[in-house]
Amino acid sequence: MSVLAEVVTVLLNGLQQGAIYVLVAIGLSIILGTLKFVNFAHGALYLIGTYAGLLITLEINVTDGKLADWGYATIGLGWGFLAALIIVPIIVFGVGLLMERFVARPFYDRPDTDQILLTFGLAIVIQEVFKILFGGQSYNFARPGWASGQVGLPIIGTFPEWRLYIIGITAAVVVLVYGLIEYTDFGLVVRAGTRDAEMVELLGIKLSRPYLMVFGVGAALAGVAGVVGGPLYAVNPNIGTEVLVPSFLVVVIGGVGSIAGAVLGGILIGETLAVLVAVAPQWSQVGIYVLAAVVLLARPQGLLGSEEVAP
Repeated sequence: MSVLAEVVTVLLNGLQQGAIYVLVAIGLSIILGTLKFVNFAHGALYLIGTYAGLLITLEINVTDGKLADWGYATIGLGWGFLAALIIVPIIVFGVGLLMERFVARPFYDRPDTDQILLTFGLAIVIQEVFKILFGGQSYNFARPGWASGQVGLPIIGTFPEWRLYIIGITAAVVVLVYGLIEYTDFGLVVRAGTRDAEMVELLGIKLSRPYLMVFGVGAALAGVAGVVGGPLYAVNPNIGTEVLVPSFLVVVIGGVGSIAGAVLGGILIGETLAVLVAVAPQWSQVGIYVLAAVVLLARPQGLLGSEEVAP
């Protein structure tokens, strides 16, 4: 493989890796930017989305955990990937609504430290519940048959088809969310409430419902990320924690509350990881923290963030 082909391959891998972080980070960013709520349980929503996608798509053999003890050696619906891609965001959207109503809302006016402790504890509880039910074993989330092969591309020859689908699905979802926030009456109310909630409510508009929907949409995005990202990695109860920290770095780099910033931050994190894995794998995880530190030193509100919402 030529040097140019290797460079293009690394860039495409970085774009695909960044796409997963973009999906998770947009939800984090709009919840943090709009509701001023620090949600460390967002990774748990990704975890729920991945397991829900796995169980809707396939039938799996469970050999560990309480489900196996209770006699459920084989579980799953086997409805296929497209069914999971439609159903899982709805499920996680519902989970997000419940989380907003019964967990987040009572803490909106509490200090950030209280929100962090609450959501971090909730994330651990959810992770442990999955560990108790499914055990610590990893499951293989097979790629859909129609996207499991290689596709021919100029310069590099072939590239895994599913990775290109991830980039395409992420791009479509980003456009939909951006349109929802920027070009609808719902988005107008949300953006106005972010700038001056008191004034919006004096005009007779209750913000509790738009805020509830924002939380649900953010959760649904984590569900989509869980479904499309599930086939890339082994599925186990730790995946929510593993995706949470890089996604927070994406929000920090891109700027809180900025969808475009989340996209830019996701691409930068993904490309940084891909390049470092290719040339210096031992520094790959350190590199993204260095990148975040450099951005924060130069621009504390993030690359595309507003100073009004800088943490």
